Order: sequence, then structure tokens, then C-alpha cells
Amino acid sequence: MRLGIRLVLLIIAPLAVGGAWAQSNIRTETIKPPSAGAPAKPGRFTPSSTPPEIVTDLSRLPVPVARMRERILGAARSGDLQKLAALMNESKVMFSFTDEKDPVAFWKANYPDSEGVEVLSILITVLEAGFVRVDEGTPQDIYVWPYFVAMSLRALTAPQKVELFRIITGADYKDMTAFGAYSFYRLGITPNGTWQFFVTGD
Repeated sequence: MRLGIRLVLLIIAPLAVGGAWAQSNIRTETIKPPSAGAPAKPGRFTPSSTPPEIVTDLSRLPVPVARMRERILGAARSGDLQKLAALMNESKVMFSFTDEKDPVAFWKANYPDSEGVEVLSILITVLEAGFVRVDEGTPQDIYVWPYFVAMSLRALTAPQKVELFRIITGADYKDMTAFGAYSFYRLGITPNGTWQFFVTGD
């Protein structure tokens, strides 16, 4: 009987050692979820669970941000797509979630009836809306227009809906409410005055 037990132990021991050896060589990785409230990528936002501070007082903008906003508005009001594209090229502004490299070609393709100029009007309307500061005090700190990016559309007041419908249509509102977030054009400028994105979609 003892001989049988020894034989079993001799067979089991190498297997146990082999199992331990295999486990000791397994690589593990800790996956950290993105911080709450921070967009997964520039230009993508999730409405905040708490009402954001909506700012309309432009004097509260840092000087570099205010300066860039005025430069963008100047280029848009010129009616010249190339002027806006040239300004975007200074800091490689993200204008699409696609692989398109030419913003002018992108705008003309999306707004063929106006040869792309319609996007300039949209940009002006967006920058004339209130704004929010997102992720203040973090590396993702940024000023974003319009403020709807940080709000639940279902929670908008009647006056806020009037502001929203200056930018989007009723059909857009219905789609975005179902989607769960504002997804039309939004624009972001970092505190140091770097224009980071002007995108639509998700």
C-alpha cells in the first residue's frame, strides 16, 4: 500500500511543479478606466451627472483663449475657408473623426450646396454660445463651446432649448436625445490658447 502511495506522489509532484512554473510566468496587466467626466478622445464628451457651470462672460476667459477665439471668429467671418484652414494648420486642429487630411475638402463634401461655407456660419454660432470648462486642473483642461456638450439634453430649460435650436434642428434634437448626448459641432481651446478641435459626430 505504501508503495502505491509513493508512486502516486511521484506522478503528482512533477505536475504540481509544472503547474506552479506555468503560473509564475503569466503576465498580468492592470487596466485603468478613464477618469470620470474625461472624454475618451479629444472632442468626445459625456454629459455630466451634475449641472456644469455655464459661462457667458467672455472676460472670464484667459487672455490666450480669448485671443484664439477672436482669431477663429475673424477667419470664419471672412467667408474664406482657406483662411480658417490656415489657422487650423498652426496647431493641427482635429476637424474630423475620419482620416481626411484636408479640412476644406471635408467641409465642401459635407456641405456641397454652399461649397462648404455653411460650416463657417455654424462655427460662428457655436462660438457665440455659452461655454464650459472641462477637466479643470488636469492635463485635459479645456474650454469648450457650446456648453451643451456637458449637459443632458433632456434637462435643458425652455430658454436653453431656444439657444440649442440656433445650432441644431428639431430632428437633430430628437436623434441626440435618443443618443444621450449633444453630438453636433463643438470647439475646444486649451488654457494656453491652443485650438484643439472643431468636430461633429461621435
